[in-house]
Amino acid sequence: QVPLVESGGGSVQSGGSLRLSCSVSRYVYSSYCMAWFRQGPGKVREGVAGIDTDGNTKYVDSVKGRFTISQDNAKTTLYLEMNSLKPEDTAMYYCAAGPGTCGSGSSDFDLADFGYWGQGTQVTVSS
Repeated sequence: QVPLVESGGGSVQSGGSLRLSCSVSRYVYSSYCMAWFRQGPGKVREGVAGIDTDGNTKYVDSVKGRFTISQDNAKTTLYLEMNSLKPEDTAMYYCAAGPGTCGSGSSDFDLADFGYWGQGTQVTVSS
């Protein structure tokens, strides 16, 4: 059973906004990092934002100041608010969960640290 289901993707023009949601049906880790990854055409999958059990957040440099990761109070839904979207943000966006923290602010997200993945939601930004 896949406990993560993304929604909210779509097509927008450059400069527009979207909010992605990830429904969490159950938690498998007592402490965790919930993160959003993306994979653009011909690119490797990269982590863009993460939030841990204590609410600490982490962002990749390319989205800092434009994207915001958050959870609802019940922690049943993970969000990614995306503003000032650029064509280079075009990608399939995935929700992922892994144990522990999201790592230090200077480190990249490591796909191997995340054991649970959603199916993805497509975001397309046109110029």
